[in-house]
Order: sequence, then structure tokens, then C-alpha cells
Amino acid sequence: MLNYPVEYLNSINCSGMPLSKLELKEGCPVMVLRNLDAAYGVCNGSRGIVTGLRSRVLEVKLLTGDFAGQKIFIPRISNQPTEDQVAFKFTRRQFPVRLAFAMTFNKSQGQSVKHVGLDLRRPVFSHGQFYVGISRVTSVSNIKVIWEEAERVSKTKNIVYREVLLSVD
Repeated sequence: MLNYPVEYLNSINCSGMPLSKLELKEGCPVMVLRNLDAAYGVCNGSRGIVTGLRSRVLEVKLLTGDFAGQKIFIPRISNQPTEDQVAFKFTRRQFPVRLAFAMTFNKSQGQSVKHVGLDLRRPVFSHGQFYVGISRVTSVSNIKVIWEEAERVSKTKNIVYREVLLSVD
């Protein structure tokens, strides 16, 4: 058995795995990284506000979905990266959450949010992502956008790959 230094193991950051050191406070927004209890809205991508902290459980008030406003409890769980992510096996026992002050277009899909801020200083990957970004907000007056300062006109490039579009005769 190989012995890896703790610093190295703590530095491993794999997709879907919580960080080794998680610093939370009451009132901070978090996103759930695992499907824990789909029947009660505790799924991968669910967002909530931490309302209580204990050594083995988090109390979270859900912000999204049919169970918005409900308080749930999230236990520490054992997480193992896949063989594709890391060449050896190890287990990290941690709360399956991440801080969620911001999210990607993909994670926001299917959610409704009160305020949206978009950074359009660089073009989005595709026009579909731009649509997802602006359509998540509950009111158009709650969209804030950062544009390139040098531009006189507020605009972003609409990226369309014509070669993937099918022509119908």
C-alpha cells in the first residue's frame, strides 16, 4: 500500500466530489453535489441556504424546486473518485455540497432564480447557453450584464455552428 502525503490527498479536486476542506457559515448558499433524497428535492444541483451547522449534519433551507422553503438535513458521506479521475483509490468523508455564489449555465438549466448576472465580456459557448442564462430569471428587470468596456454598443457574439444544422428541402 502506498502512503501519500495528506497535503496531496487534500489537493485532489474531482468533479462531483466535495473539497477536502469546506468552510461554511450560517447563511451561505450551497449546492448539493449528489442525489441524496429525490423524493424530497435533495438532488444534484439543488440549491439552499445553510441554517445550521453540526459536526455530522448540515441543516439547509431549500431555495429551488417543489420543496423550496423546506428545511432538510445533509449528512457527511463517504465519497470515492472514479478510476478515470484518480489512478488510485481513496475515500473522502465530507458534506456533499459546494458553495454556490455563482453557477454555470448548465447547472442553472431547469431552475428559476430571482436575480441573474451574466459576464458577456467574452462570447458564450453557444446561443443556447445565452438563452438558458437569460431565461432563468423571474423578471427581466432582474438581469444584470457585464459588457466589454471598449464597446460602444452592448452586444455579444451569437455563436452558431452552421455545419451542424440540417437543411430541409
